[in-house]
Amino acid sequence: MDLTLKIWRQDSPTDKGRMESYNVSGISQDASFLEMMDVLNEGLLAEGKEPVAFDHDCREGICGMCSMFINGRPHGPDDAVTTCQLHMRKFKDGDTITVEPWRAKPFPVIKDLIVDRSALDEIIQAGGYISATTGGVPDANTIPVNRDQAELAMDAAACIGCGACVATCKNASAMLFVSAKISQFALLPQGKIEAKERVQNMVAKMDELGFGNCSNTYACEMECPKEIKISNIARMNREFIVAKLT
Repeated sequence: MDLTLKIWRQDSPTDKGRMESYNVSGISQDASFLEMMDVLNEGLLAEGKEPVAFDHDCREGICGMCSMFINGRPHGPDDAVTTCQLHMRKFKDGDTITVEPWRAKPFPVIKDLIVDRSALDEIIQAGGYISATTGGVPDANTIPVNRDQAELAMDAAACIGCGACVATCKNASAMLFVSAKISQFALLPQGKIEAKERVQNMVAKMDELGFGNCSNTYACEMECPKEIKISNIARMNREFIVAKLT
């Protein structure tokens, strides 16, 4: 496959940034999008040019670092995948592909396609955990957990914090991410003790960091690579109202 790439280049957080065009050829349809980016960077290095900076780590759809806005969609034109799981067979020979970083105020661009997503870490630090006293490991059957509740909690815990929900929301809302992290504890008896404090602290931190409100367009659910459901936002809202009223 021969492709034209229009990629956002930004030398530093203070740089204005610009779109630059590149041509790549001989790309296999079986290659992943990040492997195609590797081919591009190898060519740029061979020419003595600065390679395109982009985030990646596991390349197995687990770490959530490969945050690229491709042809107007987070992680590209496929459903329930991260960028590293996107294959070039989703494109056609001769296509022009536009690649940009996440566009959200709480995600400032560091360089090229790399953004600072530490705002999500700050939300977790505000309450996305369960406190535990020291001592021996309790028996697994000490606290019975309803199977359906456990399954819902595990579904919410599948969130990898990639930020696609923020990038696709017109209000740059982080409510799908925050609600998933709240739900994974709110659904379990172990998370009930700190539930009221948790939801208030995490929502307050989300607002403080400049994330917007839910736009109710379901775009976040549609673009989530782990298919986190928007029903978690409804649960978070209920948890927040109960915490405020009691």
